[in-house]
Amino acid sequence: MADNTEKDPNEWVSGHDPMTGAQASYLKTLAEQAHEPDPTAKELTKAEGSELIEKLRKKVGLEN
Repeated sequence: MADNTEKDPNEWVSGHDPMTGAQASYLKTLAEQAHEPDPTAKELTKAEGSELIEKLRKKVGLEN
């Protein structure tokens, strides 16, 4: 069985909740580093925030 760090964010119990302040802050930082528009202007869910964080981390070379 996969642990929660490997679980698809869309399967999280709280995945449809609004993203956290920590996610929003990290997304802003990553977006700046990736020269992307601020994604926090939209209301994102925790799952969407997590997926976008992973995408931007890869773009700026911060792979897991």
